[in-house]
Amino acid sequence: MRLDKFLKVSRIIKRRSIANEVCDAGKVSSAGRVLKASYQVSVGDKLSVTIGERTHIYEVLIVAEPVGKDAAREMTRLIS
Repeated sequence: MRLDKFLKVSRIIKRRSIANEVCDAGKVSSAGRVLKASYQVSVGDKLSVTIGERTHIYEVLIVAEPVGKDAAREMTRLIS
């Protein structure tokens, strides 16, 4: 699944267009590497997402679609 779509489906970011803009601005990285919106997310990835002045690190647990609200919470684990 594409990174921008994953951010939307997992409800880390509310809209896919905003997720795409965040990726284009270089605010999503993994292992020190800036990721593009087209990056293919896989289980075990650790995503560092910066929105505003806050940076959160998420570990990808499940990559699936479509998912409900409860299942979206189980797609990632907040590390910090």
